[in-house]
Parts: sequence; structure tokens; C-alpha cells
Amino acid sequence: MSQHSADQAPNSALATVAGHRDWWRDAVIYQVYPRSFADSNGDGMGDLEGVRSRLPYLRDLGVDAVWLSPFYASPQADAGYDVADYRAVDPMFGNLMDADALIRDAHGLDLRIIVDLVPNHSSDQHEWFKRALREGPGSPLRERYHFRPGKGKNGELPPNDWESIFGGPAWTRVTEPDGTPGEWYLHLFAPEQPDFNWDHPAVGDEFRSILRFWLDMGVDGFRIDVAHGLVKAEGLPDLGGHDQLKLLGNDVMPFFDQDGVHEVYRQWRTILDEYSGERIFVAEAWTPTIERTANYVRPDELHQAFNFQYLGTHWDADELRSVVDRTLDAMRPVGAPSTWVLSNHDVTRHATRFANEAGLGTQIRTAGDRELGLRRARAATLLMLALPGSAYLYQGEELGLPDVVDLPDEVRQDPAYFRGAGQDGFRDGCRVPIPWTRTGSSYGFGSGGSWLPQPAEWGELSVEAQTGTEGSTLELYRSALAVRRAQADLGAGDSVTWLKAPEGALAFRRGEFVCTANTGGEAVTVPAYGRVLLASGEVTLSQDGEAKLPADTTVWWTA
Repeated sequence: MSQHSADQAPNSALATVAGHRDWWRDAVIYQVYPRSFADSNGDGMGDLEGVRSRLPYLRDLGVDAVWLSPFYASPQADAGYDVADYRAVDPMFGNLMDADALIRDAHGLDLRIIVDLVPNHSSDQHEWFKRALREGPGSPLRERYHFRPGKGKNGELPPNDWESIFGGPAWTRVTEPDGTPGEWYLHLFAPEQPDFNWDHPAVGDEFRSILRFWLDMGVDGFRIDVAHGLVKAEGLPDLGGHDQLKLLGNDVMPFFDQDGVHEVYRQWRTILDEYSGERIFVAEAWTPTIERTANYVRPDELHQAFNFQYLGTHWDADELRSVVDRTLDAMRPVGAPSTWVLSNHDVTRHATRFANEAGLGTQIRTAGDRELGLRRARAATLLMLALPGSAYLYQGEELGLPDVVDLPDEVRQDPAYFRGAGQDGFRDGCRVPIPWTRTGSSYGFGSGGSWLPQPAEWGELSVEAQTGTEGSTLELYRSALAVRRAQADLGAGDSVTWLKAPEGALAFRRGEFVCTANTGGEAVTVPAYGRVLLASGEVTLSQDGEAKLPADTTVWWTA
């Protein structure tokens, strides 16, 4: 895979990333969760200057782009996904000058910057929403959100039966300026996150302006939060029944994956295409099927969409082969690259998911067998990076970090944790600040501790401890990304050729490259497909041209 770079951004004079056409088709993109990456001022909270100081590490790791989770002005009711001002940096992270410097430095290191965009909802501290409350019923600002009168004799019941993803009703009743109970507003997430009404033209106008603001700053793209949201079914019909969260991902909901979202993205694409440097959109789109996900990446819409079906697949050869085939088959007709991901800021790290028995979901409360989990995680990473398309890494997975499953209740900050019957609320475990050094305050994260406590053993998982250590997970990632970049048969593509493999194992060819993965609990014997490029564990080669793959091991070969 060749070195990726982009045309110079129009208003970013220091951007030096040179052109590589369709860079996003085979890019490895690294997610930075700013509050947990690096703290430059010792306040215990990561910030943009901290991220900027660690950009050389990301360049040396071998990634092509950095996706930054939200750093906008926010009351932080949901870790910045409640935005009060889309054109300002929250003081806890720095200011616009820091953002500009980060973008420029990244471009100087041949790294692209993708920022989060949160268009489904704002903060309840957004000026539009505050004015809507102040001005009362009939305010034009209320039309930009979903305000409705309640049901019941005195309007005491929610307007419909929708439930919040974080638990409880998706509606909150407001107190009107005269002190009386009044209308209700829709929030599919926390009450501090009122949903925009995308039927109102002012909402679309505002977000097109926001796009241009950050594109002019030089960003290389946007990850769209809740890209499957935005448009709600006409009339906001009742869904019927309770436990609606169990239906998510299994059916088209009246508030998710409505066909109207695609017109929004077609309009956005025309804006992006005006800018040089091949800027991109990435969709966080939870849909019932991979085929519906493909609708978001048609040629005139978005460029990539996260493959959550792959993320949720067990470490099982048959299941993995099935989801790989279905993904490639769904993306091929629309000409979009498949994207592969194992972890992010909303799910239990895969080193812990794979340490537990299958079927527990993507938020797990038990540590499981950590040695097993790490062995499987390393093997799963090599398998993922061998597949055609683009891949996403979540900060700290290159260190083999497990989820922190034993955080005390009093330190948790996930809003879902404090609302019954919603998500499990254990997302804090994957958001603990990452370790950079063996010792010191917060293991090098910063000089003033960390906003979530780190486990005592994390010093030996730090960047310092693993750098240059043969067999470490960090060095495995560095080697994998270097090999992936150097091998012409890796990266972009839309197909694999499956090879015969023992039960519990996978084998596929891409040109001269072959990947073999043993997902079973016992060693298997496979043909030696040439020279070993890289392996997640020890591989034994025999004189008769065979190789013994230990349990939970992936090997890369070339002729």
C-alpha cells in the first residue's frame, strides 16, 4: 500500500499531504478519543495540544488518518456528543488556534484529520434550544426541534411511545416561561440532547454552513454521528410495546434509517466535492442489514460506513466468513470500499470481548480470560487488516489494552449508566486514558492524574514498555501496518478467493498474498503458502511444506 497524502487544503497553508487518488479506499484510520489520549496541561483531561504532541507516534505507527471524537463547546452531558456550539472548541480541549495547529501539524506529517459531526441532536445549551424554551409555545425556534403537546387529559403523557436509547421515554416535558407544565421535546438519547427537526430548512442550512467552516479550516473529512437518525417518520407514529432497544439493528425504526436521510447526504456530497484533496464522509449508521448500510455509500452520498455487523461477529471462522462475504457483496454494486472495525468508544474493547464466551454482546462487564482475549485480539487484528478496503483502529488497541471492567460506581460518567432500562452504561471501561510510560502520573497521560482511574498494571502495557520489545502487541501493529502498506495485494479491493481450510480455520488469497486464521481452540495444519510475512503467534513449519497454526493465530504469507 503506497504512502497516502492529500492535495493542499485551500485555507491551510501548511498542509503538505500530497495527492493519492481514492486514498480512503484502503486507508487505516485511527480513532482518537481526545479526553483520554494525552493531557498537555495537567488537569487530568486530554486535550488538542496533547493530541498534537503525539502525532509523530501515530505517523510512526503507520496510520493514514486520525479521526477525532468531538471537541466542540459542550456541557459534556454525553462526553461532547451534546454540542452547544459547532464552531467553537470547548475550553477543556483548547481553542480554535489549537485545532488549526493540530490540522497543520498532521498534514505536515502526511496524516489526514477527520472530525466528528453530530447532526441528529444538539445540546440543550445550544442557543437555538435555549431560545426555544425562553420564547415558549409558538416560538419559531421550537420548530427546529421536535416539540409536541402531550397526550392525556392535561398533556401529562408523552406524545408517543418512543424510548430513549439511554433508557426511559424519549420525551421530556418542559416548564414554560409562565411556570406551568408545557410541551414535550424529543431526545433519542439523553434529555440534554434534543433532536433536531430535519424537516425544517434552517437546520439543513446551518449544517451546510458548519461543513464549510471546518472544510475551510482544512479538515479532511467528517465522521457523522448517528447518520441513520436525523429524519423521523411522518407523524412520529407509535412503535408499539416496550423493550424497543431489542429491536434496534433488526428492523427499520420510525426514528432510524428512514429513506429521507439520503437526500441530506446527497446535498452534503455536493459541498464536499467542491473542495480539493478528496475530503470524505464516514457514516455511523446502525442498520438492520449490510445491504441497507450500502445505501449510505452510493456514489453520490457518503464514502464509507462503519461495518457494525463485522464488529459484532464472534471469533468464529464460519461466522466471520459469512459476514465478510455479505459485506463485500453488498458494497460491490455501489462501488464503495468495505470498512472493518473491531473496537470504538462505545463498545467493550475486543481484547475483553474475545476473552469472554460468545453471545454476551458488545458491552461486557467481566474481564474473562485476559490471556485468551489478547491472543484472539491479535489474531483478529491481522485478519481484519488483510481484508479488502479500509480499516479503523481505536486508540489503545495497539497496546492490547483490555476494558476496565471494575471501575467504581462513583467515578463512572457514561450517562446511560445512570438511566435504567437503557444501554448497559459501561462505556467508561473503554474510555480510560491510555498509558504512555511505565511510571509517573497517569503513566505519561499527563502530569495531573486522569479523569478515569487507570489499572495499576497498565505501566507494563504502555507505549514505553512495548516499544522495541519483540513480540509486543505494539510492535505487531507497527509491523502489520508497514507490511500492509508495502504489499501491493493488500489494501483496496472488493473480493477474496477462499481456500480450503480445516474446521475452525479460514484461508483466503489476494493475488500473491494469503491469510490463514485459526479461530479454534486446538492447533491445525495448513499448507505453507510461501514465505511468512507476519504472524500473531508462533508458527511451526515442517519439511513437507505444511505449517502448524496454534489456536487463535493468524498468519500472513506471500509467494
